[in-house]
Amino acid sequence: MTQQIPSTEPELAGVRNFRDVGGLPTVDGRRVRHGVLFRSGHLAHATDDDATFLGSLGLHTIFDFRNAADQKLEGADVELPGVRNVNLPLSDPADGAEFWKMVRDGDIEQLRQILADGKGAGRMIASYRTIIKERTAEHSQVLHALAEDSVPALMHCAAGKDRAGLSIAVTLLALGVEREAIIADYLESNAKHRRYKVRRSGSDAAAYSPEVMELLSPLFDARAEYLAAAFETIDETWGGVDAYLEQGLGITPELRERLRERLLD
Repeated sequence: MTQQIPSTEPELAGVRNFRDVGGLPTVDGRRVRHGVLFRSGHLAHATDDDATFLGSLGLHTIFDFRNAADQKLEGADVELPGVRNVNLPLSDPADGAEFWKMVRDGDIEQLRQILADGKGAGRMIASYRTIIKERTAEHSQVLHALAEDSVPALMHCAAGKDRAGLSIAVTLLALGVEREAIIADYLESNAKHRRYKVRRSGSDAAAYSPEVMELLSPLFDARAEYLAAAFETIDETWGGVDAYLEQGLGITPELRERLRERLLD
């Protein structure tokens, strides 16, 4: 039997941005069941207490959307006994490696060149669009797994904001969750205790000056415009959610109904 998480959100010391997606409303009046779908940042720094808590959730599968570069930087997820780990990178390991090195090591002039005048937000929007268009096989695999046997499941990437945010959004669209509720859940990643910490080389004040933090903010924010771009890409490319799920992801109406049976009250 699926274990219910406590109504109060747990304070995890080494895992950021953890939450149960349960309770979100669908357009036909149902709700996502509590204790079946979770999201978070990476689990590489989970403490023993964190691991004990995560182990108490009765998880079947952890979907890790990080790439090899992420895993080298942060480390492997903590192992939870009896839980299946599925690594499905939603971005190429080489994609943006030089860019992220610049974010960590670049001086103010370099950061201005790559991020100022809307370029940072533009990069994020382009990334969201690309993941929707080019990662259909991965999103299809997640939905098929959830419909078959992989519940309860935890989805995460590095910060639990972008790649996990998109995969959660796709799952919620398949369940028929209201778009406003999907966006509201996505924006929860902006809460101070959830946010991924900006890491820069050097500890002097210049490395974290107000201008630097302002330039970096588009990369570390969850912004409604990013998710809106993903939804627009679905509508522009496939003509709507139903066609996206069926033609783009190979999700039949029967499989979608199995998904709803597993994840909705």
